[in-house]
Amino acid sequence: MLFAQKQHELNSEWMCIRAADLNKPGDSISKTEFLISNWLPAIVPGTVLANQLFNKQIPDPFYGMNNELIPDIFKTGAAYYTYWFATDFKEPYPAKGEAVFINFRGVNYSFEVWLNGKKLNDKPDSGMFCSSSYDITPYLAASGDNRLAVIVYPPSPVGNPNNGQGGDGMIAHSVTNQYVAGWDWIQPIRDRNTGIWDKVIIKRTGMLHLEHPHIITVVPGRRNVGGKQWAATIKVSAEVENTADTGELSGVLEYELEGHKVSTKVKLEAHSTEEVKLPELQLDNPKLWWPNGYGDQNLYTLKLRLFVNKKLADEEEVTFGIRQITTPWNAKTQSREIRVNGQKIFIKGGNWILSDELLRFTKERYDAEVRFHHDMNLNLIRVWGGGITERPEFYDACDKYGLLVMQDFWASGDCNGRWYDPLKQEDTNARRKYPDDHGLFIRSVEDQVKLLRNHPSLAIWCGGNEIRPPADILAAIKDSLLPQLDTGRCFLEFSNDDSMSLHGGDGPYTIQPLSYFWEHKSFPFNSEIGSVGIGDMESLEKFLPEANLKVPYYSTAEKKWIVDSAWQYHRYMGYDSIIEAYGHAVDMEDFTTKAQLVNYDQYRALMEGATARAWDWYTGIIIWKTQNPWTAMRGQMYDCYLDPNACLFGTMEGSKPVHIMYDPIKRNILVANNLFKATAKLEVRMAAYGYTGTAIPLPSKLITVLATKCSAGIPVGKVLDSVLQGHGGLLQLSLVDSASNSVIDENTYWLADKAGAYSGLAGLPGAPLQVVATYHGSDTVEVTLINQTNGPLAFFTRVSLVDSISRKRILPVFYTDNYVSIPAGGVKTIRLQHNGKLANKAMLCVEGWNVKKQYIDIK
Repeated sequence: MLFAQKQHELNSEWMCIRAADLNKPGDSISKTEFLISNWLPAIVPGTVLANQLFNKQIPDPFYGMNNELIPDIFKTGAAYYTYWFATDFKEPYPAKGEAVFINFRGVNYSFEVWLNGKKLNDKPDSGMFCSSSYDITPYLAASGDNRLAVIVYPPSPVGNPNNGQGGDGMIAHSVTNQYVAGWDWIQPIRDRNTGIWDKVIIKRTGMLHLEHPHIITVVPGRRNVGGKQWAATIKVSAEVENTADTGELSGVLEYELEGHKVSTKVKLEAHSTEEVKLPELQLDNPKLWWPNGYGDQNLYTLKLRLFVNKKLADEEEVTFGIRQITTPWNAKTQSREIRVNGQKIFIKGGNWILSDELLRFTKERYDAEVRFHHDMNLNLIRVWGGGITERPEFYDACDKYGLLVMQDFWASGDCNGRWYDPLKQEDTNARRKYPDDHGLFIRSVEDQVKLLRNHPSLAIWCGGNEIRPPADILAAIKDSLLPQLDTGRCFLEFSNDDSMSLHGGDGPYTIQPLSYFWEHKSFPFNSEIGSVGIGDMESLEKFLPEANLKVPYYSTAEKKWIVDSAWQYHRYMGYDSIIEAYGHAVDMEDFTTKAQLVNYDQYRALMEGATARAWDWYTGIIIWKTQNPWTAMRGQMYDCYLDPNACLFGTMEGSKPVHIMYDPIKRNILVANNLFKATAKLEVRMAAYGYTGTAIPLPSKLITVLATKCSAGIPVGKVLDSVLQGHGGLLQLSLVDSASNSVIDENTYWLADKAGAYSGLAGLPGAPLQVVATYHGSDTVEVTLINQTNGPLAFFTRVSLVDSISRKRILPVFYTDNYVSIPAGGVKTIRLQHNGKLANKAMLCVEGWNVKKQYIDIK
């Protein structure tokens, strides 16, 4: 029979209650006659703390110092955050030959589960990253009315949040997220994320059913992005299980792809499972999947069907991409290089913690955050090991936008003992044996590999953050699990292992002189390097009370920077004297505006310095970090409300696949070409001028840049010396396709005076921009900024979409550019896109360094 509903989520009508407030057994609670309507409504997936917030039992931990008002589990004891979750649901009683399963994709940390008075697990299932599946066929109610009840226990031990990295480290005794005890970018999560944090899914099948489909694509040779492709090999397999009590069952496993039908016969004894491999398919002229910036992200979908007696018993739909990843050693740089479809990819990456500290994940938010990384012209996201194995919905977005993924497993040098730490309760030798249950860690790796291995974006598995797992775990991953389950990806023992980058390390993590990124040779594949990253005034106002909106200042008496307590609580990373180069900030608006100039320059220089040395010094660089799951005041391209700051746009500029840039050390103009083919007949146009003077054009130059190379430098130092005397000035660069006269890239640098200050910026007169904003469809606005012919430069201008009534920003919005500088007589066009209808509720806000804030109606 073909079942009308193959699977569905149990994601509504949940209720919750603290177990200590109930004191009733699960066999009673899980019967439909037991009253639960007086419990609190619950969100599942959702943690205890997320549900307390939903029910307004606690203040918003993202705002101010509210997190200090929430009881911490280290002091309250585990019972305070041990909760019952229950739901009533309809599920038709299974017909003869049907089987029904329930799958918990993620519970933190251990749990017991009952259905209709029957306990499904003999002992608590444990492990944040190990799914649990139960055959509930015998326990479903004939009436179709069912009650599921789950009691969830926190990790043990929970650790003391003593302001250490992962607190006192004790959280790592369990196979769980480690950041929850606090880190240098987050305060502790009070319940340690206890709860049913991932999906609960019910699936109906026949007695013969399939699990864990696996698709391997083999793309031999070195491929070009366009044109006809020679064949790729598609290998498909799946686990097939016979859940019948007695007897042998036979069937046929098949799929169709691009007009090809592939099938094989299946025969299994009762209560047995077998991996079934289908015949290999040679697919002619496949549409390949490429990383962001190199080609299209072509995806295929196939339905793997299992038939018994010519009737559909089960099916699984799988979306995948045809690509092959290899990671040879680069002898010149002494580091790993990543190749996709035979082509070497210069890695421009960002480190990712997780989307939300309380694990409130949505497909829409994942899509928005990954899109920001796509728009920054990045091509890899590293998922940090102190967090989670990211969810399939995250990987769906990475597949869509072309972001390769380096996925760490659940260890960190801080908690797991790579170095001595006086804040840790146990010594390094004890910590290096974490977690307590090595078997659970290994089973969790197997589970997560099976969950994620079909995603073309997944490129690298990594044993842990800055430390490898214990020897027996490492051996199981390297020698058993990955060779059996996922042979097509690179495995690194830990994130800055010598096998990734010889004599490797990471950092720095703080603000640097711009020259540092050009002249200092970092690690050849640096897995973590970053800088500052606060938002502007509107961003800070979302989570800092008015009383805490105070500009940091340097105390000569105390010989240190004085920073507001709420800033310190939100892990502020100082801008210190570098922001003073723009003049002392007179108020918060002034401070945050100048911070954006620093933000843009820091990340543009970071990416440009790396790109200029691609394949010479480096094979890749990964920013620490691109986002925060909390209102932290450091290392982020956008805040946790999805409002981008200038870090995002500086990274976007510095990471462009074909990019014109200024080397401040050699004082040359360079053009970087990351593409697989040469870019011919590019015209380099240059102009330099003082902040209030007339632009002086420099002679243009026609160049060709070879594939994956950087051009020879065009010297401009002498011209800059003559033009930019006194208060410094600006250098404007354009890269133009000479055949079509279309602009490929534009880049504006503001250059300091001899004292290293940007004194000339203070004297810029106001620039009255003409602005035209027009709808293109219901979700996109095209903005044209026009500067008057004889006016001053309109410097560092930001555009935003705002609500027409509140004048607050509409979020998220995606921009083709922002924080732009428009010379006299110049025109700049920017497109803004929002995932939703904008008409009649949006206005455009335009503001800049010397551009007065104005609100524009959209035509």
